[in-house]
Amino acid sequence: MPVRLVVEDGPWPGVSRVDVVRRARAMLVAVQMADAELSILLTGDDQIQNLNRDYRKKNRPTDVLAFAQREGEHGEHAGRLLGDVVVSIPTTRRQAEAAGRDLGSELTMLLAHGLLHLLGWDHETPLKDRRMRRETVRLCEAADAAARLRRVPASRVKGRTARRANGDSITRRASRSGR
Repeated sequence: MPVRLVVEDGPWPGVSRVDVVRRARAMLVAVQMADAELSILLTGDDQIQNLNRDYRKKNRPTDVLAFAQREGEHGEHAGRLLGDVVVSIPTTRRQAEAAGRDLGSELTMLLAHGLLHLLGWDHETPLKDRRMRRETVRLCEAADAAARLRRVPASRVKGRTARRANGDSITRRASRSGR
């Protein structure tokens, strides 16, 4: 079950690449899609605002965006590819602080939320919202359990991309501002 993680403008203090991949893989197992492919982008407010503006016509940062590959005109050709989950770490950090939660818990919740959108879940009615919240909690619990067990061996990230035997890859892209 390949999980591809790209980190832009990082590293982000308090965010472990290995832990994010481990949690995402546990969520895929929890939804019985262990063979699915998932891409995750951790980025800043500027990039997510650009994506939010271009794809949702909302010119402001948001916490998480999901781009499903199994939807739309050619969705049947996506195969194992679920799509992309994009998370703004600065927005995630602000939300965590405002709610009195740690960054890891907030990030896990947003990954679960984004994954559920990739799978077709939505929260457009109160009933759908309650169901999606319950499923989000279930996925967060599975991710937390996997993080405690540390079943996925950590590999050192050398150079720009580390690829694991299971197909996961972790990439760090340099900041656009040259930092």
